[in-house]
Amino acid sequence: MESSDLHDQLEALHPDSFGWALVCCARDPDQAQTVLQAAYLKILRGKAAFQGKSSFKTWLFGVIKKTAAEQRRRRILRRLRFVGLEDLGGPGRLETAEQKDQQAHAEPGGAPDLGVYRGEIQRMFYGELAALPGRQRETLHLVFYQDLTLAEAAQVLGVSLGSARTHYERGKKRLKARLIELGVTSNAGLER
Repeated sequence: MESSDLHDQLEALHPDSFGWALVCCARDPDQAQTVLQAAYLKILRGKAAFQGKSSFKTWLFGVIKKTAAEQRRRRILRRLRFVGLEDLGGPGRLETAEQKDQQAHAEPGGAPDLGVYRGEIQRMFYGELAALPGRQRETLHLVFYQDLTLAEAAQVLGVSLGSARTHYERGKKRLKARLIELGVTSNAGLER
């Protein structure tokens, strides 16, 4: 693939790539930017080359996922080496990322209560999605937010199609059950 084509493809997929990087980095935008930059550098320097065995988007998401895993391992090793086990961090990181994610949801000219309600529903959905086991969460994100097929999601995650299908179905079932428990009864986004 020529350099100009590569740049065009990366630029066109940047919003989706950032969304996937956020998922791979527990919704931490700073880490997602770092991972995305490292993935782009790998690609532009030729350390990761597109072979045409899948769609460009599927391949790119695989590079981002592997880069995020490498960065996570490095951070953990650095913390273990220099800081000690007590500072490894816990669930507070996810809560902080969620808090950053929340913004004013009131629609212009609309009822503020409706905006607050929608914001609360969205917060609950993201919280329940984040609470799913990793593979289920990643599979649902790739299918719902990145519009990948299950086969493409399986390639990105490095699992078989059957495994991806199982993670997808179990994740949907668990997410739906939790949202019903919380009183959110609309199934509109879960019927896909």
